[in-house]
Amino acid sequence: MRKHILPTLLLLIFPVLAWAHEIRPGYLEIKENADHSLQIIWKQPLMGEYGVPLHPSISAGWLVDSLAQTSYTETYLIKRWQIPAAHAALDKQTITIDGLEKTMTDVLVQIILLNDVSFTYLVKPVQPFMQLSLSKPQPPPVWQYIQLGIYHIWSGYDHLLFVLGLILLVKKRSKLIWTITAFTIAHSITLALATLHIIKVTSAFTEAAIALSIVFLAVELLRHYRGINGFAYHYPWLVSFLFGLLHGLGFASALQDVGLPQNNIPLALFLFNVGVEAGQLSFVFVMLLLMAGIKRLQFKLPQWSYKIPAYAIGILAMYWFIERVCTIL
Repeated sequence: MRKHILPTLLLLIFPVLAWAHEIRPGYLEIKENADHSLQIIWKQPLMGEYGVPLHPSISAGWLVDSLAQTSYTETYLIKRWQIPAAHAALDKQTITIDGLEKTMTDVLVQIILLNDVSFTYLVKPVQPFMQLSLSKPQPPPVWQYIQLGIYHIWSGYDHLLFVLGLILLVKKRSKLIWTITAFTIAHSITLALATLHIIKVTSAFTEAAIALSIVFLAVELLRHYRGINGFAYHYPWLVSFLFGLLHGLGFASALQDVGLPQNNIPLALFLFNVGVEAGQLSFVFVMLLLMAGIKRLQFKLPQWSYKIPAYAIGILAMYWFIERVCTIL
């Protein structure tokens, strides 16, 4: 029975979901000023109160920690350097992210030259270094921002947990398609509005509210298992749309924290959203495939075990909510 495959499915994914926050990508920006001096910004992601152990270096030796101005946001340690105009040529310099090979995150590198000429690179753990090649025009960084979107949704476990709750609650496949579509439309709207600074909500409040939306879905799922079909069961598309607006603010916070090419914000926004949708659809497909596969195996589990996913989702989301509220107070 379908009931009995749910706890088995949860056992497969719960160890991954136990991590509350994704490791956000690092960001390194090198901007050429009108006098040909350089402004370098490094955003190092934080996990709680601690920075992910990453250290950028440039072969010219510019990034000396003692010369950096340091500040903090909710999610990043930020360092800034000013390099005088009489510096070595930027072209052909090698950028290395020390420690990246020991992590699961990426680093987005933005080079912004005069006359709005820009170059975008994505440095990954498998090759934590790159050499700048600034002599040729670079095509729009399509794949880099799509990758960031996919990475963000796959490491944004709270977003995935909400989608999982929808999959468990909505049994009819045609209704599930409409429900996921409503969620997609909603978070695309607020992602665009927040990224373009039309609306603004603090990251801490957004993250706490997202956790609470998952708690609500878990409660509705438990009520359904007890024979009480609530609002979310009858109108899942509306619930997913309303809470999707909230989740879109979370996506926007991540994209803004990483950084956007100021000369091409609409394209970067669109590509990031394409990546988010691709990652989300692949998650739905994998979950449905796992459920179908486990169903064929016909595991026989205790009758009460089908409630485990709803309780686990609710407990984990409530823990996240309390944790995130504590950061606000």
